[in-house]
Amino acid sequence: MFKLGLTGSIGMGKTTTASIFSALGCDVWDADAAVHRLYAKGGAAVAPMSGAFSQVIEEGAVSRAQLRSLISADPLALKSIEKIVHPLLVQDRADFVAGSQSDILVFDIPLLFETGGDANMDGVACVWTTAEVQQERVMQRGTMSMEQLEVIRAKQLPTHEKRDRSDFVIITDTIEHARVQVQNVLTEIRQRMTNA
Repeated sequence: MFKLGLTGSIGMGKTTTASIFSALGCDVWDADAAVHRLYAKGGAAVAPMSGAFSQVIEEGAVSRAQLRSLISADPLALKSIEKIVHPLLVQDRADFVAGSQSDILVFDIPLLFETGGDANMDGVACVWTTAEVQQERVMQRGTMSMEQLEVIRAKQLPTHEKRDRSDFVIITDTIEHARVQVQNVLTEIRQRMTNA
């Protein structure tokens, strides 16, 4: 079993690339989706978060909007939140690995390098496009301003550093081109596994 970390900055095409890996038979663990599961009604994070920060609970779930407000008002709260959520994420990921059937597991983690998660992977693939295309994609979503994009970019490792530290770079200029590159990555990994 090969653990492939999939990373890339916002608007680089990571979600689309993850879906290509999935379509080609890889089991994919999505860090953002896991957090959503933990925060949803009945999710594993709801009770501990309720005990620590009751103001972020709305209708039996953790409200992301309330979380953002809390962190803005009290930046130190983030460390406490991470202490609650991180072990739950680790468990969610372990459960995923235990239940997986594919030879290559893909871990879609936006802040893979920033959190040191690359140390747990057998290899890393970084999705990439130009800064212009990235900006265009994010602005087309209509969910954030240019200023918000810049704040996110500032928190993430520069794209060229992610590329330099990755074993594979997948250019996401078109879906067809990305699919060919994903197939090449899978072929190369399977050759490595055969020769190991």
